[in-house]
Amino acid sequence: QVQLVESGGGLVQAGGSLRLSCAASGIIFSIDFMGWYRQAPGKQRELVAQITSEGTNYAESVLGRFTISRDNAKKTVYLQMNSLKPEDTAVYYCKIRYRGVNYWGQGTQVTVSS
Repeated sequence: QVQLVESGGGLVQAGGSLRLSCAASGIIFSIDFMGWYRQAPGKQRELVAQITSEGTNYAESVLGRFTISRDNAKKTVYLQMNSLKPEDTAVYYCKIRYRGVNYWGQGTQVTVSS
């Protein structure tokens, strides 16, 4: 059974940094897609960053501030978030696509105070 466990969220002041981690278990084969999404109150969930064998892709709002990376041996995806802004406040979810099936993490709260 595939499970995703996220960590690293919290409260930070504007301009600060956080690093999110998402570790996958129950994985035997390579993971096709790994990504981070976020959902702010009253808004739709949006893609923040993704990483595949073809490279990375970022939402325009986080370009230059966030970096997504992965450790295939640890089956973990990371999101380094720098220069955080209050508008980055949201619940952050990791998502993987494994053997054609999408799996989601439970979400971790990121709150950026002004």
